[in-house]
Amino acid sequence: MTTPAAKPLEPSPRVLLGPGPSNVHPRVLSALGMPLVGHLDPEFVSLMDEMQGMLRQVFRTENPLTLAVSGTGSAGMEAVVVNVIEPGDKMLVCVNGVFGGRMVDVAQRAGAEVTAIERPWGEVFDPQEVEDAIKKVGPKLVGIVHAETSTGAHQPVQEIARIAHDHGAMIAIDTVTSLAGVPVEIDAWDIDAVYSGTQKCLSCPPGLAPVSFGPRAIEAIKNRKSKVQSWYLDMTMIGRYWGSDRFYHHTAPINMNFALREALALVLEEGLDARFARHALNARALATGLKAMGIDYVTAEGHRLPQLNCVSIPEGVDDLAVRKRLLHDWNVEIGGGLGDLKGRAWRIGLMGYGSRRESVTLVLAALETCLRDSGVSIEPGAALAAAAEVYAEATTATASA
Repeated sequence: MTTPAAKPLEPSPRVLLGPGPSNVHPRVLSALGMPLVGHLDPEFVSLMDEMQGMLRQVFRTENPLTLAVSGTGSAGMEAVVVNVIEPGDKMLVCVNGVFGGRMVDVAQRAGAEVTAIERPWGEVFDPQEVEDAIKKVGPKLVGIVHAETSTGAHQPVQEIARIAHDHGAMIAIDTVTSLAGVPVEIDAWDIDAVYSGTQKCLSCPPGLAPVSFGPRAIEAIKNRKSKVQSWYLDMTMIGRYWGSDRFYHHTAPINMNFALREALALVLEEGLDARFARHALNARALATGLKAMGIDYVTAEGHRLPQLNCVSIPEGVDDLAVRKRLLHDWNVEIGGGLGDLKGRAWRIGLMGYGSRRESVTLVLAALETCLRDSGVSIEPGAALAAAAEVYAEATTATASA
């Protein structure tokens, strides 16, 4: 029997407005298709040096051990935990969503004695409750999610970092959804270890995990009494591969590194502050339009990520039916709720290249149509008019500045 030839791959041209991945800039897509070179080729080695410098700028750090782990954001989480934590170490993890819970699991698998403190989903932690827990537990490491992807909660971390250090603990933060979308100030906040992912506000395909380790974390790694649990994620070896001696550790995903280099170049060309302002403006327009349709946020007021908007589904509206129609009729993807929010919330992402006025206009118009057809009473065009007013005010303010 003859096997028929496979047809060429033709993925649908989705507008990715969910919790990630986000749409990728054409320059980044072009970089993925560039000719392959060897992972120890002088050109690739030079690119690694360039990327480290770019990552330091985006993380706003001078940490020497700053690089991109070959793996997704979860590999970044694991790399941070398994390198800093040894079996029997105490770790305090702050859980207010899925990814805080994942950090607990990773730490337990690394042999840590884990204590978790919790907040309701959509809320953030108060520094005092974290300090109370630190005093009680006496952890080596405090883990907290800066941008909780499951809820859109934006957690302030600077004061918590100070408290951790005052009590002899280190702090590690998850910036998978925050990096390049809102300020991440590793040195100014005195963060010991951080990880991120490429597929959110960096607008690069998933596959690499930027990480950075500060002096305290590096010292802890050097003074380990046991080997790092994961051979693949051992920073004592990966650091040598990214360092001056280029010690062979693994074959890096060459073209993914090409893509990340181009994505970082786009971030720095735009400028971090300008990029943050763009994300904030588009989020404000989206929020105003959603309010005009009677849609409220799950996330606590004052702690909402501009790049990930977690909103309550109107009563009587079928979550899955709306998301299926958005995908079928408009090629638009938004995310459903996870865990406690499953079936009760939508997550609308405006990340990186996808944080644009046309994204806001499209998702508002499509949602209005779906909701009106579901029987929700909405004034036709009110959402688009409200968003347009936000953009007009921003244009006027810029012109008069």
